Order: sequence, then C-alpha cells, then structure tokens
Amino acid sequence: MTEHTHEHDWRTNGVRVIPGDQLDVNTAQTPGMNRAAAINFARVGAEKLWAGTVHIHAGAKTGAHHHGPLESVIYVVAGKARMRWGETLEYTAEAGPGDFIYVPPYVPHQEINASDDETLQCVLVRSGGDAVVVNLDIEPIEKPTSVAWVDSIHKAP
Repeated sequence: MTEHTHEHDWRTNGVRVIPGDQLDVNTAQTPGMNRAAAINFARVGAEKLWAGTVHIHAGAKTGAHHHGPLESVIYVVAGKARMRWGETLEYTAEAGPGDFIYVPPYVPHQEINASDDETLQCVLVRSGGDAVVVNLDIEPIEKPTSVAWVDSIHKAP
C-alpha cells in the first residue's frame, strides 16, 4: 500500500461536502427551470463532471436546449417529469420519483413538469466540469410520439 500523506494534502484536497443550502445558482440557465451547482470546477476543482439540482415549477416547461458534447443524467427526486426530444421535440417519455433519465450529447430536449400542483425536483449530473447549455429556438410539433423504454430487460407493453 502506498503512503499518500507525504505526497498530498488530503485534508484540503480530499473529500468535499457541499451543504444543500449552499448551492450556486450562478450557472447557465434555461427558461422555465432553476439550476443550482453543487459540484463543478469552480467550486471543488471537478474536471470531468458537473452535478447539481434542477427545480421546475408546477405546470411549467423549459425552453428547448442541448448540452453540447456532454452526457447528462437526471434523477427524479419528487414530482413527474415529461421529457420531449428530437429535432422538433417529436418524442416524449415520462419519469417519476426514483427514475433516472439519460440524455446523450447534442440531443435537443425539453423538460416539462407533468404536475399542475407539485414542483418537479431532480438531481442532475453531467460528464464535464462546465455547465454547457445551448438554448434552441424550436417550434415543437403538436402531438409527440410516446416512447417506451424497451430493451432486453424491459419488454414492450
């Protein structure tokens, strides 16, 4: 086992705890949602990921956007998320508490709070240290196609 105490100052350059009431709201925003950073390069020196929270008010929806080359994972804490994605936001799927949502790089998407009386609360993690947000001017189609999660574990309904 290698002794690290002589090479690193683990006390100041080790584990960091970011209290939930001390998140940084000075991050890239998209109309219709409030993002707050917990982990990023500026706050803790993270070079390969960004993590924070997202709140979408009851009945609200975000503007269409993508996150450039970054991968995103959204974990739904409370509420009901409706995601739309595609060139004209032509696809849709829903997620609830305990569900994870994966958004690949460059995918145009929109988050919608599917509840008219409960705030949608999520934890967000991205694959880069900066909060890349590219807001888009997309005219969504009227009726998107619902997409079920079907793979070798989750069979078609």
